[in-house]
Amino acid sequence: MSSQIKLNYFRQAVANLNAVMQEPRTDIVRDCAIKRYEICYELSWKSIQELLKSEGLEICQSPKRCFKEAFQQGWIEDEEGFAEMVDKRNLTAHTYDKELAESVYQKINDYLQLFESLLKNMS
Repeated sequence: MSSQIKLNYFRQAVANLNAVMQEPRTDIVRDCAIKRYEICYELSWKSIQELLKSEGLEICQSPKRCFKEAFQQGWIEDEEGFAEMVDKRNLTAHTYDKELAESVYQKINDYLQLFESLLKNMS
């Protein structure tokens, strides 16, 4: 899959996340937002991976490594924000409880800004 196609999927996923974050907060909206955040997270590092590959650069094999590479390329401006995002994503993948869901949901608007900035810098 080309890096442009992957970026388009990522762009659409970010738009979908933005749309759900405009909805009034309910448990269903929260859970949907978390799922859409997880999709954005996966597409973000896979888009980085594809773009690095298309530019003939070293291919990263993990989200953490891809985010480091993207920071070095100037695509990511807030390296600490992405590091925090990795930690939150790892928690959502392995544990699910209401308190965790609330803590992730409270950060999604911050993460949405990170995704939007990454998209802008990669385009």
